[in-house]
Amino acid sequence: MIDIAWSHFTPWSALAGGILIGLAAASFLLLNGRIAGISGILGGLLSPSRGDIAWRIAFLVGLIGAPAVWWLGGEWPAIRIEAGYPALIIAGLLVGLGTRYASGCTSGHGVCGLSRLSPRSLVATLSFMAAGFITVYILRHALGV
Repeated sequence: MIDIAWSHFTPWSALAGGILIGLAAASFLLLNGRIAGISGILGGLLSPSRGDIAWRIAFLVGLIGAPAVWWLGGEWPAIRIEAGYPALIIAGLLVGLGTRYASGCTSGHGVCGLSRLSPRSLVATLSFMAAGFITVYILRHALGV
């Protein structure tokens, strides 16, 4: 039987966050003609072209600065990560590798690609999700980690 942590069930804030993410992604596409995929935005800084740097830096500063605004307004939410640094490093490297193979990240494919009805993004998102489900099943249930 699955127990739901009702104290962590926050549908209204989740809905508001989803609406804000959707509006931001749609606005970014409509106003700039660009996909709001983090890996593509960051990757564009690694091989910059003229006139294409400022907006990328502004986007990433906003992405990193948003938690600082939260922190200034109050206390950080409690975060509990049940993995050691080696597991986190390996997970990060695997996500980066998957991002390169999928030609985009979860934000680019999952938020922006699916909203544009992209078949490639559907396959990528299903692959991300399936890999996550399988990994959790193997680690938590098969290996008991």
